[in-house]
Amino acid sequence: MIYPRVCPFCEEIEKAGICSSCRKTLKYIKGAYCYSCGRSMHALEQEYCRDCQKKNFAYDQGRSLWLHQGQVAHAIYQFKFHNKRDFGRIFAMELNREFVATIKAWGIEEIIPIPLHATKQKSRGYNQSAVIADYLGEMWDLPVNHNKVFRICKTKPQKTLDAKGRIENLKHAFGVSKKEQVYKNILLIDDIYTTGSTIHQVAKLLKIGGAKKVYFLSVSIGQGL
Repeated sequence: MIYPRVCPFCEEIEKAGICSSCRKTLKYIKGAYCYSCGRSMHALEQEYCRDCQKKNFAYDQGRSLWLHQGQVAHAIYQFKFHNKRDFGRIFAMELNREFVATIKAWGIEEIIPIPLHATKQKSRGYNQSAVIADYLGEMWDLPVNHNKVFRICKTKPQKTLDAKGRIENLKHAFGVSKKEQVYKNILLIDDIYTTGSTIHQVAKLLKIGGAKKVYFLSVSIGQGL
């Protein structure tokens, strides 16, 4: 009543989530996309984007809703840094709308949000990826594990580093709890997929710990090389 739900892109009051005007302008990643990271591609006959042709990622496959630019980038920024937590519900609704069949095909058993370092989460007040993951867990009746993966050290912002620097920055950034049950098919949730370094490192650790397949969903994805 006091804080009515608004569209994350224009921030006009909209009970349904995304208003009809903004929905018309959003470009969902459909048609030809990379079989590995899910990035949009022009050629239908091409299986992998240029990034994934050059790298051997530990995760098995992933998908994203939109390209990280314009109104999408602005909405995610508001979601992360301006306490627009309800945007997480709307993003989760869209992920469900687009990928519920994909989740069933992947045979997902558990959802794990990409964690923030404790000091960053304390200052922000919440983990944006965890907000989305919790909504998806409710929608899909799947367990969401907030304790399996954790940040060991506070890293530099990935956006300030080049590709090599991002890999080095995350090499020892994460840990996996040995106390938690290991599921075979795991879904990672993040707000933005840029180079894949974060998802790769977490997937690598989970597979060392016993996971067989690790997939991811993100709200948006970078353009790539």
